[in-house]
Amino acid sequence: MDSEKKAQLQAHARAIAALLYEETDPEQVKTLAGIEETVRDHLLENVGPEIGIFLSKPVVAPLQDENALSPASLVN
Repeated sequence: MDSEKKAQLQAHARAIAALLYEETDPEQVKTLAGIEETVRDHLLENVGPEIGIFLSKPVVAPLQDENALSPASLVN
């Protein structure tokens, strides 16, 4: 990853962290265990599903059936 993309990633991560912090009960982050649970909950509920979207997009075109007729074979 180039430095420009890393900088963008950091900026977005900090913005996400700020939003999640605003949505966190201050009592939840008074202990290390509370912080850990809160971060895990936010990751599982809010961040993970959004990040996982790119994994569901097809990366390559689906393979064609080898037995299917090609356009060239249809020409007489």
